[in-house]
Amino acid sequence: MTTETRWLDAEQQVAWRAYLLGTARLMAKLDDDLRQFGIGLNDYEILVRLSEAPDRRLRMADLADRLHQSRSRLTHTVGRLEAAELVRRTSCISDKRGVWAELTEAGFALLESAAPTHVEGVRENLVDLAAPEDFAAVGRVFDTVSEHIGQR
Repeated sequence: MTTETRWLDAEQQVAWRAYLLGTARLMAKLDDDLRQFGIGLNDYEILVRLSEAPDRRLRMADLADRLHQSRSRLTHTVGRLEAAELVRRTSCISDKRGVWAELTEAGFALLESAAPTHVEGVRENLVDLAAPEDFAAVGRVFDTVSEHIGQR
């Protein structure tokens, strides 16, 4: 069984490459903005997810799923954040195999300090560059992408 490759047309190729380059530059810029606080974008996202969770804690497995990170990568990153006293890990009493990642007061204070810079970077380098309907379209497209890939 052979199928013909559905190549991107010229317009699609331009859009695809713009997405790749723009995303890489945006992530690098946002990461660089956070370095003044001693964290990177991945660290920041962990702190945010924990801050939004009940009791500011999540099971490590749930946190890995929410961030779409491997458990080993998350364990390494949380270990660094734990060494910096921004996060602590504790055993799950109801399930001896489970481990909680919990945001410390120092982690929450750092997040409160870094958040305005991060949000301003997101606005300046993405949100404010797009018309509201274009930005909404980006959200719809990537919701669809996430749902599609998540089904596999």
